Amino acid sequence: MGLPPKEYNVKVLRKLVWLLVEEVGESCSSLADPNQRCSCDSVLAASVACVPLVTCPETAPLIGALLQRPVTCDKAALSQDFLDAVSSAYSRKCVSLEAQAVVSLWCHNLASLEGAVMSLLDSVLSNPACIPHNLENTITHSLLPKACSQHGSIFLIVNDIFRSMLVQVEGNQTLLSLIHTFTICFLRELAALQPQECVSLKAFFPHTPQSLLAPLLTHPSEMAQEAWPEHLAWITASLQRLTEEEEEGNRGQCGVFEAWFLLVQCADWLEVANQLLVSARPQDCGPLLWLLTFYHHPTNRGHQRTQQLVAAREVWDHLRSLFLFSAPPLPADRLQSLAELMSAVPQQPSLDSLLVVSLLGNFAVFSHNPLSGAREIVRMVVQRSGLVREAVCVLNMVELRLNRERASSSLTDRVTLRTRALRGTLTHMAQHDTHTHGTT
Repeated sequence: MGLPPKEYNVKVLRKLVWLLVEEVGESCSSLADPNQRCSCDSVLAASVACVPLVTCPETAPLIGALLQRPVTCDKAALSQDFLDAVSSAYSRKCVSLEAQAVVSLWCHNLASLEGAVMSLLDSVLSNPACIPHNLENTITHSLLPKACSQHGSIFLIVNDIFRSMLVQVEGNQTLLSLIHTFTICFLRELAALQPQECVSLKAFFPHTPQSLLAPLLTHPSEMAQEAWPEHLAWITASLQRLTEEEEEGNRGQCGVFEAWFLLVQCADWLEVANQLLVSARPQDCGPLLWLLTFYHHPTNRGHQRTQQLVAAREVWDHLRSLFLFSAPPLPADRLQSLAELMSAVPQQPSLDSLLVVSLLGNFAVFSHNPLSGAREIVRMVVQRSGLVREAVCVLNMVELRLNRERASSSLTDRVTLRTRALRGTLTHMAQHDTHTHGTT
């Protein structure tokens, strides 16, 4: 043919691949003559033949056809060596597969799915710099939310891995943000499916107390803002009832953990609670503060939970005084108290510093305190506590949530301006600290 050997071999391989793709695509259910040879016999042979060629770009169409071929009979099984080879090549980015072929690979090969989830966890947890938009892109590009929306079994496996990680690294805010953002991406993919492709949400959350499922999975943007306080009050009352039943021995701990896990997945309601606390009256703040303390301290019981609530109320009182009533100069005692509550030094009772940072960030963004005053409060408190990165993360989450909700332009514009100004102050502080430490 006058072709160089390498080019000739590639051309022959491509032709062979397309012949096999056509053969693999034929289903034994389409055979009119029952005596005709079942085409599924060739599936196993083709998958075995592919093993040494999985990294060749020319074989990608055949790999995709094999992975996505419906299993019409017991002869259509794929070689385990083939599945392992494709999984290894994909994890090393040595083979390019279409999105649906990747999803099919995970359906065939549990180890490949688990590897993909662990790879996502490693990439996020090893880079704790909290940029929510980048986190959302990373999760979407992993294709795991798409796979979860199409196959409930995959969603259950991914959730089990998340549960296990939560137990191992309790209180890791990066992991909590990952699970929350993953759920947002999953629900978006689920909403994009055709109605006939959808299954009941109960199938995705079989262990969750069903009374909480719809209220928490309802996104804040799906209801009027005027309804938020009542909705959150109902959620809080339901969670309080669950914890009381557990403490009385009428319900297993599993029910409370599953309710908390769903709250982690639907953490938009926590962000709404933080926002509402900025303008809440003293007589209305109790349920909202209880919800925040339950989220940050889910394993606390009885008297310990009461102590946490007292500490959270103290933080809220300090912030309310600073942002709503204080005029320059700022009261040094309240600033110092807040910094101590946010510091890593154990307190009695100890309060998660991220709870305090979240309240601080929301007061700075949503209060009507002049921007100059808000910047000064944030600068002084965060500087004393050393939680600059965490404060930036809170501001990023506030901005991203409002963008998702497409809030009224006047509110969004005002909050965006304040958020960027506050973030600029914190970024400057972080750069100054880095420079200072680098020269000492």
